[in-house]
Amino acid sequence: MNGGIDAAEGHHGGGAVIRVLFVCTHNSARSIMAEALLRRRGGDRYEACSAGTEPGEVRPFTLRVIEEACLPTDGLRSKSVQEFIDQRFDYVITVCDTARQNCPVFPGEGERFHWGYPDPSEAVGSDQERLEAFRRVFTAISQRIDLFLSVSDERQMGDGG
Repeated sequence: MNGGIDAAEGHHGGGAVIRVLFVCTHNSARSIMAEALLRRRGGDRYEACSAGTEPGEVRPFTLRVIEEACLPTDGLRSKSVQEFIDQRFDYVITVCDTARQNCPVFPGEGERFHWGYPDPSEAVGSDQERLEAFRRVFTAISQRIDLFLSVSDERQMGDGG
């Protein structure tokens, strides 16, 4: 699966920043969580962005679970994929099934992955039960980000980067 690296030539080698776009339908929960996590854990080796195919507003519970993890929330906002349509990304990662079907192709797009998670915004019950749904999704995305970083860093080192 070396095609993604070749398609995004110049981004992986020589210590260049790896650009990642997380896409969800409303860019209000899952993709925002992934952006915040990769920004912190990827450090200056990665540039994390997120967008929605039908952007809305960032959910208050999204910001709460990010803050609970001691991650910064400044600059996190719901954005349209159209803001990024002419940009190159090494990875485009959809985090919901609807976005997977509606996500545009980006120029020079490296690899595309799908990480499907349930929408915590659809959770019902008390505020505490709904908050727990956001925490569960945040934890799952956090684990996937760690795995992604491990594999991505290994691949980069294997490319002489």
